[in-house]
Amino acid sequence: MAKGYKTGDTYETSGDYAFDGYTDGTESPPVTQEERIIPLDKDETFPPIKSSKKGAYWTKV
Repeated sequence: MAKGYKTGDTYETSGDYAFDGYTDGTESPPVTQEERIIPLDKDETFPPIKSSKKGAYWTKV
């Protein structure tokens, strides 16, 4: 998996970002359909996965 950004990072480009794994290296629980791809605006912070309360890696779609 290509790790682009992680929960807590701020990014400089607006766009859609896809879930690319949990920061703790686990694979469960699976993310919900709504959490697989998220839209973010410039200077927003990458969120955790709300359904599992875990940090995540994100890549630009």
